[in-house]
Amino acid sequence: MGSKQISVGVGIPMIIVGALMAFLWAPTSTEFFETIEFVGGLIGILGVIFFVAGLMYTKQPVIS
Repeated sequence: MGSKQISVGVGIPMIIVGALMAFLWAPTSTEFFETIEFVGGLIGILGVIFFVAGLMYTKQPVIS
């Protein structure tokens, strides 16, 4: 059972923001095109990592 809060609350918004930065904001900037595209791609990749981590997250059973 995964963590819906991590996947939906963190992973998906980071993927969306990274894609918007890389595809919409970067072409409008002539001076920092490569930097904005790199940061947008990095945010998107980190979003994918958080999304997958949220899917694989399980709570540890408490043994007392």
